[in-house]
Amino acid sequence: MDVWDNDFLDLVEEAHLTFKGSAEGEIAFGALKGFLDVRYGTRDGSACAEFSWEGHDENDPACGRGWVVFGTAGRLVGHFYIHNADDSGFVCERA
Repeated sequence: MDVWDNDFLDLVEEAHLTFKGSAEGEIAFGALKGFLDVRYGTRDGSACAEFSWEGHDENDPACGRGWVVFGTAGRLVGHFYIHNADDSGFVCERA
């Protein structure tokens, strides 16, 4: 992620973004863990997933939104937003 370093990302568990089924998923990094409500579509002609999320950050309720598109070499490229707080671009690689 552009804003947080790798040591922070894996603070509580291995940082991950997971899409499950047709409309669900999970994100975890640092002390944040959230559950996704996903909508699939297109962005600038490329397949994308846009999502809202709800969960906790350091045991405080948190929510936000984000999106991803397919980048090169099978990577996901996107942006993650925490409501009324930080946001960051990111690149994910398949584990």
